[in-house]
Amino acid sequence: MVVKEPTTATSVAVQRTAGQPMAAYLALPDGEGPFPGIVVIHEIFGLNENIRQIAQRFSREGYAALAVDLFSTGSRVACMLRIFYGMLMRPLANGIVADLQTTVGFLKEWPGVDPGRVGVIGFCMGGSYALQLACLADLVKGSGQVLRAAPVFYGMNPRPLEAVAQACPIVGSYPEKDFTANAARQLEPLLEKYHVTHDIKVYPEARHSFFNDTGPAYHPEAATDAWKRTLAFFDIHLKSAQAETG
Repeated sequence: MVVKEPTTATSVAVQRTAGQPMAAYLALPDGEGPFPGIVVIHEIFGLNENIRQIAQRFSREGYAALAVDLFSTGSRVACMLRIFYGMLMRPLANGIVADLQTTVGFLKEWPGVDPGRVGVIGFCMGGSYALQLACLADLVKGSGQVLRAAPVFYGMNPRPLEAVAQACPIVGSYPEKDFTANAARQLEPLLEKYHVTHDIKVYPEARHSFFNDTGPAYHPEAATDAWKRTLAFFDIHLKSAQAETG
């Protein structure tokens, strides 16, 4: 897929509370803003050209998109261990979540970004962390961590799953031919129970990483539909939301 470059795309460094800064890719739309913002969290392949293109696609839809590189703070092996430890052993309270919350804050402070209209999206590993951030979104006006929406692509559920009781709106896209399909079927009843706005869909013929158009599992029909649903969700919860300080 060929994606036209956004008006502005640049590499930036997100300063962490401790340790080496995180590298990131910022794609901005044309115009002066203020723009709604999206933090893009990559899958296991890192901040590659596919993730940059996703950020560019969002920028062309009128969003400031910041794709962070979770593998840029040390050796790849060390970063991977830290990431999976956070997912499996300390969900909702780990260093990666803290780094991503710092990334959300970085985007909110970027000139031309409306801090009250920010969401997060993630794929695979990044989808798992997008769900964790959704559960910590803190929908209190004036909170520095408020998030308005969290699209999740084939991510694992947070533990405990009851944490979704406080989640921001979630749109989830899952492949049937994948272990995360069960996560989707466990997640949806809890979102309904706690009246969390959501749109969960499992694609029958799709496999893991079906949205990645550079990989062997790419499923054009599922990817196209999931993109439309994601944009529709962001349009409602970010673009159309009243601007406010977040």
